Amino acid sequence: GEGGIFGTHDIRITQPIVADYRARGHDVHGPVPGDTVFVKMRGGAYDAVVAMYHDQGHIPVKLLGFQIDPQTGEWLGLSGVNITLGLPIARTSVDHGTAFDIAGRGIARESSLIEAIDYALSLTTENAA
Repeated sequence: GEGGIFGTHDIRITQPIVADYRARGHDVHGPVPGDTVFVKMRGGAYDAVVAMYHDQGHIPVKLLGFQIDPQTGEWLGLSGVNITLGLPIARTSVDHGTAFDIAGRGIARESSLIEAIDYALSLTTENAA
């Protein structure tokens, strides 16, 4: 919100929530500008990012996760898992849409689904230990 110039959500809502969690001993930071937070996470500064909007989180994940043939520009695959935090169950999903445009055509790739399932299993295994 640039100190309230572009809105006050960060000042009124996000900052007090972060302060409350920090006061309870949680290692949380923010708000962090969306144009740098994912680079910081990739560099190891954070374990996770809570995106305030769906596309705010999906754009960098897809940018980093799509594999593209440099010769043809064709999409070869996607690596990325959407994880919903704070639930009493492990909830993961593929990090792409429903792909209705290719449904029933026999061309969908299963790699994102397997990646999401594997991640869900790792979350449940970690929590059971």
